[in-house]
Amino acid sequence: MSAASVLRFTSKRRSLVAPLIGSYRNHYQHRSLSVLAASSTSNGHGDSHSNNQYRFQYSYQTLAAIAAGGSAAALLSTSSSSAVASCEKKKVEAPPVGDPFPLQPPKNKEVVGPKGIPSRAEQIRRLKSSSKQDDPSDDQYDVLVIGGGATGAGIAFDAATRSNLPSGLKVACIERGDFASETSSRSTKLIWAGIKYLASASAALLSWDLLTSPVTTVKDFYSEFSMVFNCHQERKYMMDKQQHLTNWVPIVCPFTEWNIWPPPFGHPIFSFFPVLAPAVFKFYDALSQFTCPPSYIMTKKEARTKFPQLSDQDIKYCAVFYEGQHNDARTNIAIALSAAEKGAHIANYVEMTDGIFDEDSGKVIGVKAQDRISGETFEIYAKNIIFAGGPFTDKLRSKEEKEGGTVPPAVQGASGSHIVLPGYFAPKDMGLLDYNTSDGRFLFFLPWQGSVIVGTTDKKCDAETLPYPPEEEIQWMMKEVEKYLSNDLKVRRSDVLSAWRGWRPLAADPHAPPGGQVSRDHVISKNPSSGVTFIAGGKWTTWREMAEDVLDKVLGDKAGTCNTLDIKLHGGEGYHKSLSTQLIQKYGVSEEVANHLVKTYGGRVWEVVEKCKPTGKQWPRYGVQLVEGYPYIEAEIRFACQEYACTIEDVLSRRTRLAFLNSEAAQEALPRVADIMAEELGWNKATKKEQIKCAQKYLAAYGGRIPYEDGVALRFLAHEDAMDMFREIDRDGSGFIDPQELKEIATRLGNPLDDKQLKELFRTIDTDKNGKISADEFVAWINAEQSKNDVKRYLHATATVIFEEIDTDQSGFLDKAELKAVTVRLGEDFTDKEIKKIFKEMDTDKDGKISLQEFIAWMDKENDKTGFRKLLASNMQDNNMQGAWLDEKTPKGVTIKRKYTNSGSFLG
Repeated sequence: MSAASVLRFTSKRRSLVAPLIGSYRNHYQHRSLSVLAASSTSNGHGDSHSNNQYRFQYSYQTLAAIAAGGSAAALLSTSSSSAVASCEKKKVEAPPVGDPFPLQPPKNKEVVGPKGIPSRAEQIRRLKSSSKQDDPSDDQYDVLVIGGGATGAGIAFDAATRSNLPSGLKVACIERGDFASETSSRSTKLIWAGIKYLASASAALLSWDLLTSPVTTVKDFYSEFSMVFNCHQERKYMMDKQQHLTNWVPIVCPFTEWNIWPPPFGHPIFSFFPVLAPAVFKFYDALSQFTCPPSYIMTKKEARTKFPQLSDQDIKYCAVFYEGQHNDARTNIAIALSAAEKGAHIANYVEMTDGIFDEDSGKVIGVKAQDRISGETFEIYAKNIIFAGGPFTDKLRSKEEKEGGTVPPAVQGASGSHIVLPGYFAPKDMGLLDYNTSDGRFLFFLPWQGSVIVGTTDKKCDAETLPYPPEEEIQWMMKEVEKYLSNDLKVRRSDVLSAWRGWRPLAADPHAPPGGQVSRDHVISKNPSSGVTFIAGGKWTTWREMAEDVLDKVLGDKAGTCNTLDIKLHGGEGYHKSLSTQLIQKYGVSEEVANHLVKTYGGRVWEVVEKCKPTGKQWPRYGVQLVEGYPYIEAEIRFACQEYACTIEDVLSRRTRLAFLNSEAAQEALPRVADIMAEELGWNKATKKEQIKCAQKYLAAYGGRIPYEDGVALRFLAHEDAMDMFREIDRDGSGFIDPQELKEIATRLGNPLDDKQLKELFRTIDTDKNGKISADEFVAWINAEQSKNDVKRYLHATATVIFEEIDTDQSGFLDKAELKAVTVRLGEDFTDKEIKKIFKEMDTDKDGKISLQEFIAWMDKENDKTGFRKLLASNMQDNNMQGAWLDEKTPKGVTIKRKYTNSGSFLG
């Protein structure tokens, strides 16, 4: 039986269940949430948007299964792991493979910048000016920074404000994506001083190494302790000087026993941490010269009052200490705009494509750049070039060598995942620290932006741009959090509103002399051959210190004086604590919106509210909200375009934090954001459509209520999640599902059932034949063994279809040339080394060719380090197996032979 026949047979026997595995993905992903809202609000119950809307969205996958009229197989789908081990893909649609910023320039029209700041278009004109000189040295920059994260933007800000120089420094900074589009927007949102590093340094000092290698051990301790001390000073600067961007958050350490074993950090002395904690936290306060709110002890009774979500069964007491907190993306943008305000030529969506080399010395004297918004290319010349690419620094460093040259690796990525839960899981002004998780990591549980953020994990792997997190890490965080929460407060998978992953850089100096000391903080290294300097490592808290450090080293005796300690960032001027009250009184915005605007824009908030339109309500009078339940308003989108926002994703991920807080809410807001940005940036219909498509693909990479799956691993839903779905289907709340409810849901999904199909499906689920489906019957149907068998059969048939597409010579086997060819046809030209690795993984019998059985076995594997399986599956899923899925991807002039073109399969 051919693969196509298997698919048709499975479809017929299970009443359309097999094709729905593919079709529900696209239906779920692309159908507007406004349509769902219409369905949800027309149920006669008057369910509120905030309580019912997103729950309905989660239940959509179950409704799709019902519409299929078959087994629970429709709840599952083929997918593939990411290019990193254990990274899994969404069930609704595969995250995009390759470049997350596809270069289809939208050619945005020029929008004025915020008051006193050049527009982005003007910044591009200034950057291009250095390439228009007959002698570029006449107008070259003193400092050119590649990278617009916290560190890169901080370097530009520092350089633009240096004093005690004959003339000010001419500074440029370019970023290939948006400001903070990578690591700097995916932190735990803390400006923390390093309590973990203080503990690890102490553990190392009190180890046997103190006896065997006393000098090295003491030096390492001093280095680590100095780093913690500097973190305290930088935290003090942020909390005192940048109050418009920061706030203090108390963090609870609950203790359930007086002696912990195995001890945290692997040292016996920390087994007594419950006894030592009050003194440790007072010492921690002292490192900040007691400028932070003081740590304190909270009794079991007080904990029950202040943190009612905590389980109080075994708690002895709680120690409470304070850390700083901020909106990391907004802080990064404020740093970048501060640099622009002080004269730096800084722009996002400008990519360095190559280095410009001096013919005589071979050193890099400039870069070739491309404006990803206009598509224009130009050159930028500079005396000093600094790479600040975070975990992507090595990719930048490869461009500082002439063709054929290589650079030794210096930066390794370490991924950290976070999940976001509803705000009711924690007090609105108090967090929690699990200092001794099951695998020894620190895990924070913090209130943020009205929700609760949980993180982070720590896994060494190559950095990626897209934020999708491994499902196993989501499950791990949920499990760890539950052990401290009340038994009445369960963390369900459906409670995860959003999830993301970022990468922090772990750096070493590749140009250090043998035997040189390894830095435990940030690394600054200059390539003697190219003259380019890079900085990597460090922490969010120390962005300012890192910028000062690298400029002092690069500029030497021409560095001048650093003044950043005395300067408020963008929005700091005009900020005061009663500003939100003034907004409410003058503009009639809601208190929630006013507080959000002030903590985001500071003294610049008046520029935002001037763009507010009336709501048409008695209250609030102004400030039309983007989506119910979140304080973001439409005026922010218009102002974001002035603040260099270029894409829809810029607004949903960083100018607002909607995608980070609730990925489904971000999808709902997307159409309105697109409408407003089209007005502001002059998009035509085609550009707007393309922007929406790109934004949808990027947002699909955020985690959410729907789990990620890998390969054909059949992870069925937990009982509580299945019950949530049952209640969604049971629209009248009777406690049973009747035939009419099945029929209505199928119709709402666009997959109506005829009477025969409906009767057959109902009879299958209604096992006791009493004419109604109970919750137990529904859950049993979801988890039926037949469902698992149907899914595996279907997935293997799907893999066969893919195999036949790749096997262009119809030999019945795959070779390296065919693997290489399919990557080109799909727009991703894998290297010969990558193809060789893929081939080796597939060819298990080592006969030099890949059989169908070997290919299916490889597709079943849980890990996909190369990203090849993701490439195949995502493109096939995007086309929903309708028509030849490679046709649209195949370059003109390439002829493809197909074995089953006329077989009636999905290919023909």
